[in-house]
Amino acid sequence: MIAQPSLASAETRLAAIARLNDRCRQGIDRTARIMVTRTCLGTFASGDRAIEIVVQARLFAAVRRHVFTETDAGERDRGNFEFEGTTVYFKIDYYDAALEYGSEDPSDASKTRRVLTIMIR
Repeated sequence: MIAQPSLASAETRLAAIARLNDRCRQGIDRTARIMVTRTCLGTFASGDRAIEIVVQARLFAAVRRHVFTETDAGERDRGNFEFEGTTVYFKIDYYDAALEYGSEDPSDASKTRRVLTIMIR
């Protein structure tokens, strides 16, 4: 018989993942990577490199300001917001330390590298 994790330990694990995701979104996690898709950049910067840098900074600021509702809080690993009249989405994925495979335990910062991707549909 396999022991099932207790509800308290599942809640503790979820809270740890959410806290680590908040650190990623706030730019505090030095091991995290932040990606903006080419389509997203092209929508707002039209290929101008200088404007791309400004757009990236503004998008990341919008991700940092994102407020989760009670119903979508959970791991706080995804969300969306309006940016210049377009819905922008973000998602945090969990990888191993080498960024090759999925993380075995997203609640353990020593084993997990987070990649935050900002995109549009």
